[in-house]
Amino acid sequence: PSLLTMPYLIDELHHLAGFKPQEVFEYAQLDIACQYFFDDGTKLTAYADAKKRLQEFKEKLGLDPKLLNKYLNKTKYIWEVTAPIFLYKSLHKINTFLSLDTLWRALQLPFIGIHQTMAKFNQLKLNNPKAEQYFNRFATYNGSNPYVAPATLNVLAFLEHFEGAYYPKESMISINQSLVKTAEGMGVQFLTDQNVDEIVIEKGNTTGVISNGSFHAADIVISNCDVYNTYKRLLPKNAIPKQIEKQERSSSALIFYWGINKTFTELDAHNILFSKDYKEEFTEIWKEQKVPKDPTVYINISSKYNPKDAPKGCENWFVMINVPSNLEIDWEDDCKKYRNRIVEIINTSLNTNIEKFIVTENILTPKGIQDKTGSHLGALYGSASNDKLAAFFRHSNKMKIANNLYAVGGSVHPGGGIPLCLLSAKITAEMIEEA
Repeated sequence: PSLLTMPYLIDELHHLAGFKPQEVFEYAQLDIACQYFFDDGTKLTAYADAKKRLQEFKEKLGLDPKLLNKYLNKTKYIWEVTAPIFLYKSLHKINTFLSLDTLWRALQLPFIGIHQTMAKFNQLKLNNPKAEQYFNRFATYNGSNPYVAPATLNVLAFLEHFEGAYYPKESMISINQSLVKTAEGMGVQFLTDQNVDEIVIEKGNTTGVISNGSFHAADIVISNCDVYNTYKRLLPKNAIPKQIEKQERSSSALIFYWGINKTFTELDAHNILFSKDYKEEFTEIWKEQKVPKDPTVYINISSKYNPKDAPKGCENWFVMINVPSNLEIDWEDDCKKYRNRIVEIINTSLNTNIEKFIVTENILTPKGIQDKTGSHLGALYGSASNDKLAAFFRHSNKMKIANNLYAVGGSVHPGGGIPLCLLSAKITAEMIEEA
């Protein structure tokens, strides 16, 4: 991940452990959430400041500020209706639904676009192709297709526009480092570089795990692994539930890590080079299961806000395109072709010859993502959210096959991304307390 929202969830963990959050984890809000480059040369700056943002959309896209405000307030309304139930509570506990508050929220569902696609909703509300493309992009925040996914996913735009986008002052890795430091301060012991081979279940009870041939007894086991592989690799005596096996996976990514011996003042920390035909791009990814001919290119440069991340006069580029979670593609043989297309897009958008500035390179394919992270098929966010009932079909945080066995992370409820993974852990912790 390279974008941080809802940093107060990280603060909350430090605070619960008795630390002052700012002592272990520092972050700041980005003045510019992202720079957008359209295929016709239009450049849009997504300012954090609401007034500057309205003016920018008016000047660059010709979008009426009143219309944009109305649209953004709609995303806020979707958030207010859905977040308390879909993000902060388990959808697999009957008491979640036995309240007047939940009933009221259920009655609002027809008014937040559950029966309409995200792209169609944005077309009707905005009637501005560039603004539609801008807001359709938020479907990629959880690896979904805006031309199929329900319009309720427009809620993803709420956080960035109302709460802001942030960056850790010591880069993204400091999130992990601060949490480890806090946990160790509470007596947690981490055993790293050790594979878990099996979760042991005896007579319906979880008793511990086997790691590197040794048994570790435990009263509670929580798997942060992709839930598909929790079943397939760690619970070999139990069949993978058909629902999990059949679920459509989220999109994956093809990523190039480049060391660039030049600075580009026209770029910011987050940058998007949009494709000309966004709908065709998603058709190729989802229906045709292939790498798009004209992909949207995302460039993250953390050295823009943390100069220590690259040598002086240089930048560290994380260059990514969305691709299908499909391991049948010959990623090794075809990678050069995809790389050449990405270079061509960057050169055209920035009027440069980026090839001559690339001094180091590492590549991560969907297969590499699967091998490194255990994410089935290299999917970035577990299952996709292309179905209007997808939220209800995500795997529960409590695994039914054994007592005291739980699941957290991006492949279970409520979903992927830093905030939702933290909320997943919070829901699981509450379940354990109540058990």
